[in-house]
Amino acid sequence: MIIMINGAFGAGKTSAANMLQPLIPNSMIYDPEEIGFMIRKIVLEDIRLEEERTDDFQDIELWRILTVRAAQEIKQKYNKNLIVPMTIYKSENFDYIYNGFKKLDEDTFHFCLIASEETIHKRLECRGDTYGGWTYQQTMKCINAFREIKFQEHIITDQIGTKEIIEIILNKINKDNKNSVGKSMK
Repeated sequence: MIIMINGAFGAGKTSAANMLQPLIPNSMIYDPEEIGFMIRKIVLEDIRLEEERTDDFQDIELWRILTVRAAQEIKQKYNKNLIVPMTIYKSENFDYIYNGFKKLDEDTFHFCLIASEETIHKRLECRGDTYGGWTYQQTMKCINAFREIKFQEHIITDQIGTKEIIEIILNKINKDNKNSVGKSMK
């Protein structure tokens, strides 16, 4: 099984993934952001293609390729269920990664944590992000992009906590999956 937890920076993806992981048997957290950091260090800007010379490693085509390839290798070698927290709002990257994950494991689920700009900015402030910095600048891009139907299943997080988010995810997975997974959070 692969569980993608998508959403804007500050939407609660990492908190949800960390709380969900002990509830999903034989699972691990797989964070493609780490692949992005690695690529940015290895593929220096002066050798990148012109369209890849941005402040976002997701614009480097190799990132999405390696995100799927690394997931494939992890699943083959370690046979783990993957919980994947990531902000992925660009359609081309989302389609490539989601479809790639679906080929690796038919039981691939995508959840998109949605919150208002105000809520997201409060969360970014609480975690210590620099006001007006890069993560703040991505907020409206994410909010607008996540309105697209491809980013369903939406979970509105403004008024709920991580525990409730996990209950929604587990309920959806158990409804769509033959085998019940996870323990109740009650």
